[in-house]
Amino acid sequence: MNKQAILEGLLFVVGDEGLTLDNICELLNIDMSEAKELLKNLKDEYSQDKRGIRISFLGSTFKLTTKQEHKEYYQKLITTKENNTLSQAALETLAIIAYNQPITRIEVDEARGISSLNMIRKLMAKDLVKVAGKSDLPGKPNLYRTTSEFLDYFGLATLDDLPKLDLPDEKNDEQELFTSIYKEENNCETN
Repeated sequence: MNKQAILEGLLFVVGDEGLTLDNICELLNIDMSEAKELLKNLKDEYSQDKRGIRISFLGSTFKLTTKQEHKEYYQKLITTKENNTLSQAALETLAIIAYNQPITRIEVDEARGISSLNMIRKLMAKDLVKVAGKSDLPGKPNLYRTTSEFLDYFGLATLDDLPKLDLPDEKNDEQELFTSIYKEENNCETN
């Protein structure tokens, strides 16, 4: 079993959250010196010119990141015409943030019912969403809000110009559901 390959996969899977040395030791069931050796070997491999990513030590975690010297190409990717349109998932995530800001990623995930980490990253790369501080919740997660570029993109002067949401009353929904089912049963044709 190639522990270096497993470590590479783990770093990829955790993304921006990264892994601490303790995490690596625990996950791979190895000691600190072996974890450091694996990281060093992987870092050396990524430092070669033929590789487009690297291992960075940010805060107290190790993360896979892109190389700074390729930044202009990443910016081109983000700003190309094909990439300037927003997918349905991006619009959904953006709407949740816009109407509930400031909001944590976990709160966005709960509203969507699916992880929003990558979508928030993409929206941040397009400069439509930004980190607006830290929550008081345990772990101090980031709070996200829309940017002035968001307003420009949608032709809004202020957030007050967002369309008003007409959310149905839950009690009325239940009554309407019952009434509609009842009507269906009464309207059934008999043979």
